[in-house]
Amino acid sequence: MVGEPLNVNEFQELAREALPKMYNDFYAGGAEDQYTLKENVEAFRRIMIWPRILVDVSRIDMSTTVLGYKISAPILIAPTALHKLAHPEGEVATARAAAACKTIMVLSFASSCTVVEVASSCQAVRFFQLYVYKQREIAAVLVQRAERNGYKALVLTVDTPRLDNGSNLAAYANKAMDASICWKDIEWLKSITNLPILIKGVLTGEDAIKAAEVGVAGIMVSNHGARQLDYTDATINVLEEVVHAVRGRVPVFFDGGVRRGTDIFKALALGAQAVLVGRPVIFGLAAKGEYGVRQVIQMLKDELELTMALSGCPSVKDITRRHVRTERERLHAML
Repeated sequence: MVGEPLNVNEFQELAREALPKMYNDFYAGGAEDQYTLKENVEAFRRIMIWPRILVDVSRIDMSTTVLGYKISAPILIAPTALHKLAHPEGEVATARAAAACKTIMVLSFASSCTVVEVASSCQAVRFFQLYVYKQREIAAVLVQRAERNGYKALVLTVDTPRLDNGSNLAAYANKAMDASICWKDIEWLKSITNLPILIKGVLTGEDAIKAAEVGVAGIMVSNHGARQLDYTDATINVLEEVVHAVRGRVPVFFDGGVRRGTDIFKALALGAQAVLVGRPVIFGLAAKGEYGVRQVIQMLKDELELTMALSGCPSVKDITRRHVRTERERLHAML
């Protein structure tokens, strides 16, 4: 039995104790052998921090902006499905926690609360995740509903032409989702909305360049929490390739395996503007409802603040590529 959690990782055990096994497996699991699921977390541990000393860190400013919206720290809540399986208040509780933490929640396309329920739960900046159905008019209706209810951006998730098999949800989605969606359909989506479009699921420099060329407002480096294609690289390992490819034309965001404030620091040093956190939020929700989500975000903020102070970075913009060394760089230095 886990007591009061000391870090985000310990919420996973609390969630396992709180949830029926089937629900916990749904949230915690990954595709096939779960190699990428483990690697998303493990890859962070092979990146070392190179701190600077004798810098005035008496005040630490973690705030940043996402599409012009100021948030308290570079931590967003990633879109994750069916929060009511974790807690009766579902996404409403998560949304309130995000608002309390002064950050942005991306509401999942597969939310168990409606777009309207979440929008009316509290005042906050929220984005809406979008998949595209074979019946395009359904996507159009969802986009219009999100716009009417004050959502500020669309997060088009593009790494799921098919879902990993194994659930009724996956079977339904594979029948309904449009596996033919391609780059030209970004123009169709832009034609039906005035909202900025972020594209989620980019893992290569080539696709990042295409995304920038078609005019998206941002790129999210993501392998869908390792729930789709196993044996893809950990997202932290491909982040820098994407950042270099877009050359600052659009902001790059990151998700996958974030469990510590040091992870966030490393992602920012490698070029991410902010990170998205998925499973830890669900685990916090399952363990303690809205308060648990707030605890998870606050723990990550506290750890990031300490990491910045000890690394000589008084603000987010002071975190640079010079503050980290990847495994490849360290091996090269030994040759």
